[in-house]
Amino acid sequence: MRLKLLLPSHILLDEPVRKVIAQAGNGSFCLEPRHVDFVAALVPGVLIYVSEAGQEVFVAVDEGILVKCGPDVLVSTPNAVPGDDLETLRETVEARFKQLDEAERLTRSALARLEAGVLRRFTQMQEQ
Repeated sequence: MRLKLLLPSHILLDEPVRKVIAQAGNGSFCLEPRHVDFVAALVPGVLIYVSEAGQEVFVAVDEGILVKCGPDVLVSTPNAVPGDDLETLRETVEARFKQLDEAERLTRSALARLEAGVLRRFTQMQEQ
């Protein structure tokens, strides 16, 4: 079976796997090569796959969609973070969220300044 993890900007993962475990709204599920074709809406959580070498690999994923079609498992999500173990993955996800929070704070601040500038210009235009 081949797992491809697709992000908006690039392919994060494309490799052969033995098994994929993911989480949908109604619980977690496992896919193996002989399972029927399958589609699921993923919830934020941890996707686990077993590599061809038998190693468990963890990937934190945002919400997304998983499609199993024949030997291919495609996962499309806006955000994903791979990790070697759950503790490292947790730390990486926390750091990534802090970066996103800071970027969002800066964006909101810039938007507020822009809105204030537009309102100021409208006020000046009305006074003239």
